[in-house]
Amino acid sequence: MADPATYRPKAGEIPTAPGVYRFRDEHGRVIYVGKAKNLRQRLASYFQDVANLHERTRRMVTTAASVEWTVVGTEVEALALEFTWIQQYDPRFNVKYRDDKSYPYLAVTLGEEVPRAQVMRGAKRKGTRYFGPYGHAWAIRETLDLLLRVFPIRTCSAGVYKRAGQSGRPCLLGYIDKCSAPCVGRISVDDHRELVLDFCDFMAGDTAKFERRLTQRMREAAAEMEYEQAARLRDDIEALRRATEKNAVVLGDATDADVFALVGDELEAAVQVFHVRGGRIRGQRGWIVEKVEDITDGELVEHLLQQVYGAADEVDGAEARDAVPREVLVPVLPPDLEQVGTWLSGLRGARVDVRVPQRGDKKELAATVRKNAEHALMVHRSRRAGDLTTRSQALAEIQEALDLESAPLRIECYDISHTQGTYQSASMVVFEDGLPRKSEYRSFGIRGSDGDGARDDTQAMHEVITRRFKRYLADRLRSNDVEMAAELSGGEVAADASEEKARFAYPPSLVVVDGGPPQVAAAKKALDELGITDVALCGLAKRLEEVWVPGDDYPVILQRSSEGLYLLQRVRDEAHRFAITQHRRRRSKGMTASVLDDVPGLGPARRKVLLTHFGSVKRLKAASVEEIASVRGMGDKTAEAVVAALKG
Repeated sequence: MADPATYRPKAGEIPTAPGVYRFRDEHGRVIYVGKAKNLRQRLASYFQDVANLHERTRRMVTTAASVEWTVVGTEVEALALEFTWIQQYDPRFNVKYRDDKSYPYLAVTLGEEVPRAQVMRGAKRKGTRYFGPYGHAWAIRETLDLLLRVFPIRTCSAGVYKRAGQSGRPCLLGYIDKCSAPCVGRISVDDHRELVLDFCDFMAGDTAKFERRLTQRMREAAAEMEYEQAARLRDDIEALRRATEKNAVVLGDATDADVFALVGDELEAAVQVFHVRGGRIRGQRGWIVEKVEDITDGELVEHLLQQVYGAADEVDGAEARDAVPREVLVPVLPPDLEQVGTWLSGLRGARVDVRVPQRGDKKELAATVRKNAEHALMVHRSRRAGDLTTRSQALAEIQEALDLESAPLRIECYDISHTQGTYQSASMVVFEDGLPRKSEYRSFGIRGSDGDGARDDTQAMHEVITRRFKRYLADRLRSNDVEMAAELSGGEVAADASEEKARFAYPPSLVVVDGGPPQVAAAKKALDELGITDVALCGLAKRLEEVWVPGDDYPVILQRSSEGLYLLQRVRDEAHRFAITQHRRRRSKGMTASVLDDVPGLGPARRKVLLTHFGSVKRLKAASVEEIASVRGMGDKTAEAVVAALKG
């Protein structure tokens, strides 16, 4: 635990301009990011008597080992830079927004040559337009199925689209007129894109013009006595109306607004937002917020708006206007209302009004959103109460069993996977606070001393631990160089400096290896050779689930019902799963390449062309000499050699 006085900068060194600051721990990891109108005044508040600080602020400043700052021109720039750094560093003491579930979107891949409509979850991708989020994936599919009558756009996967183009036959949707089949040239790529853009306009709320257009065409068909065509257009109009009516009108005058609600206590809160477009609720989303910093409701709302609208900076035009509505209705105004409004207006390209609804339909809708937030918090607490207690108990049991100075908040586990000594792969999985942190998982291809892999699992384990902690030492040295440069520049860091994210810069509290005394001894030897003495080590043997520590002749036995043992098993099993996944991927690539290695005249480039064209070795085996010869760069002799090698 550090004394904040040891790294407190001199008051005269800190500028009084607006800017963004970062606290780092002893390993150089960013643990907190904040912004300030006046950097000197804001940072001074952290270096008062720690007894006067809030508990969470006190924990942050005593965990930190250094502070640095970046001066910016305006408070709006500080707001944007703070969001960027929070996304980049994921600081442990900043407010954590976690989706209470993974929400599906209706996504249209405008970045592809032939765009596709599909259900999509997870991080948003550049070049893709999103509508939603929706409460359920089936709601998207139901709406999409209705709209494909009027907008028969592509919905198939890349594989289905490619096979249809190769065979000259469309898929089932093409035969039943729910796809215009650009795969077989039934519609040109340009005309299909126009159809997709019309679909996006309809989904964005511009529905009336399409109903008017279809109604006019229906009347013209009826006047010309083309009654079958008129009947089809009538059904198309009904499909559009049914798709539109799925979202009831909640606000008049075709209002575009996002309505937020916030319910919680000093430890955590539930946030809900209803996305209203054209007066109709187009989507709903929720988060559970862990208040890991001392923060007011107004500041929480400001962070929330950063979280929701920060990604809108990467798009423009209609997508930005759809992402950032004209009105943002919040339960409490953020403290820097003017700056937040300016920032949002800049993202939208037009004025955005941020306010608290006072009366009428908007206030009633805000009350409904609040009820949803209250329910979400109640459900979260009922699910989480036992989970928090169980994780804390598990970490405490591991600390006691292994005689550690503190609970192992970061655990890394390593496992080796291979097939009779070939395609050796190793995994490193990371658990923080008892939960997996998948963004920090790593895999290793085992090299061995001669480059052909390790002789056995112990040699492989020694290699992996050595490589991981060599990287840790190198990254730590690089971080120290960065800190020294910051000190020489008075603590100020350039806002546009490209700081490479160190992948192995943070040491674990505990290293777990899958295995018994031999694997533990190999890992211990690797740590000793590198001079690593502050990292605890143990192994978990599968047969009796015994915990082995270096130098002990007898294992540590944890009770079968122990939460600590259960956590170690989860960590070990996750490492085993990840290692097998990486091993199978490596083996599949190796076996695929080896089938074609001995074909004369077939180099790496042409092997890649063949596999890309046919998609797999299985399809390549089924191909004829003529089909292979028709591939770019292949001749009759090479094609015959490939067929002979595959059937030999």
